Amino acid sequence: MAGEIATTWQMWATMAFIAIAIISYCYEHYPIEITSIGLIGGLLVFFSIFPVAGADGNNLLGPGPLLAGYGNPALIAIIALLIVGQGLFQTGALETPMRWLLDSSIGSIGLKLIVIFIFVMVISAFLNNTPVVVMFIPIVSALAARSDKSVSFVMMPLSFVCVLGGMTTLIGSSTNLLVADTFAKLGSGTIGFFDFTIPGLVLMSVGAIYVLALASRILPAREPAPTQPFEGKQFIAQIEVRPNHPLIGARAVAGLFPSLPHMTVRMVQRGGEVLLPPFDDMALRTGDTVIVAATRKTLTTFLSSKPEYLHGVTSPGLSNDDNRQLNSSGRNLIEAVVAPGSRMVGRTLAQIGFHYQTNCDILAVQRRSRMIRTRMSEIRLESGDVLLIFGSGEDITALRSNRDILLLEWSTTELPTITHANRARFIFGGVILSAALGILPIVVAAVTGATLMIATGCLNIRQATRAVDRRIFLLIGTALALGLALQQTGGAAYLATNLVESLSGQSIPIVLSAFFLFVAFMTNVLSNNATAVLMTPIAVSAATKLGVDPSIFVYTVIFAANCSFATPIAYQTNLLVMGPGHYMFADFLKFGLPLIGILWLTYTFFAPWYFGLSW
Repeated sequence: MAGEIATTWQMWATMAFIAIAIISYCYEHYPIEITSIGLIGGLLVFFSIFPVAGADGNNLLGPGPLLAGYGNPALIAIIALLIVGQGLFQTGALETPMRWLLDSSIGSIGLKLIVIFIFVMVISAFLNNTPVVVMFIPIVSALAARSDKSVSFVMMPLSFVCVLGGMTTLIGSSTNLLVADTFAKLGSGTIGFFDFTIPGLVLMSVGAIYVLALASRILPAREPAPTQPFEGKQFIAQIEVRPNHPLIGARAVAGLFPSLPHMTVRMVQRGGEVLLPPFDDMALRTGDTVIVAATRKTLTTFLSSKPEYLHGVTSPGLSNDDNRQLNSSGRNLIEAVVAPGSRMVGRTLAQIGFHYQTNCDILAVQRRSRMIRTRMSEIRLESGDVLLIFGSGEDITALRSNRDILLLEWSTTELPTITHANRARFIFGGVILSAALGILPIVVAAVTGATLMIATGCLNIRQATRAVDRRIFLLIGTALALGLALQQTGGAAYLATNLVESLSGQSIPIVLSAFFLFVAFMTNVLSNNATAVLMTPIAVSAATKLGVDPSIFVYTVIFAANCSFATPIAYQTNLLVMGPGHYMFADFLKFGLPLIGILWLTYTFFAPWYFGLSW
């Protein structure tokens, strides 16, 4: 009897810990990391003083079981998939086809947006949503700008279609993996890769129709924030058409060169002859020097998608050996201002020898007082000129001590290693196929894929570690500890019993519908991962009480926990689009709550028919 009373008391203490977690994560008075560490520390101390004894007398909630979540295979798989996604992002493996769609003349802008959102949903079924959203934010922003639509009409839909696509497969969301792992640890069964794909596709389709049809009608039109000063100012860059250069034979059409999109060719120097616009039907030859004017954004996009052009854009006179760093990873662009009193003032780039002093290259020059029309090698620098500098991360960092220039740290951009895009696609495809076909367990496939991304040069160690989100790691580990405590103290069984009793006399579909709504509410005030882990034991207990297959209630947890649409804190991708979309908290409630209601009603009527439940 004493043991039963102690367990009941400990159960209420565990629920108090969970209530503290919900409040802390919801209001974010303290960072998620601090809250997670504080909670896990409190659990360790509490259950060391008030242990829960098992049949063998050992403490069921000692340090070993409580900390086991941080080494959980599902958590390791999530981290590894984040690294795989970072590899796709870093190499631009998905950006290239989307850039082609963006620049193509096929279909209207609205049709292109629909195609992109469908593509995003498909990709999100097999890839963590966060890198997908990061990759597509600039693309959908550009499309919105071209169609003169507010960017607020596309950012929240981008996040939501990612979440909807993640409902369809086991690895589509970290939520799905955590629920499957918790379900297996409870000894109630296992979930296969495509076990819940059909109901997931139904929910995804219904949700996508709502998002695509009503976003521009419900979401407010917001003006973008002011851009950085001089963002539209143009740099002067020089391209030397060397042997085997891709520009050889490029022909002007109506005075423009299609091979140099969004750039203005100021002049072409051919031997001792200077050719000025208009360039009617002129083809470029080996030895030509092309002087172009372009914004920093245009140059960055151009060099990211066509790295082979770098060999003709870097500092004049460099050999192929000097250019070997161009194909390496960790390449950065940064702007720097020529300092007053600099030794560079009055000297040309050729006289400075910038590459041999710093191992970096000056790709372009911007003079804000007037436009330059001359070869870069002949430009005499002035105080206040802005230089666009290319180099490795280490070499760029070393420029901080250079007194001749002032680095604009905010302008640093890391170029994707696009030459490794095919490797990244092959690795990603291998991970998906091996997991989907059951050749390897998901965690083994994911870790192997992450290792190959680093080993093949798609990522370096620094980029891989940057993909590991410590907030996700600590949040999931803490949620697993709370879920274990809820189960071992009898809290899960208690909540399930009360849920069933409060709906006594109601049919199983009614109980299932109410359970979906409760989990959907929890995921928007806590987080999708924490809700998934905490609610899975309750779902199994509720199904057992009702005498139905536990997997039905577990699938309900997966779908409802993915309904993280009503608040920006509910899911990481919502936070990612909040700034670019210029949203307020209320915007998510306005657009997300109806979506949750539609998905709840869809599941309420579809699930009983699909699972064969009697009303």
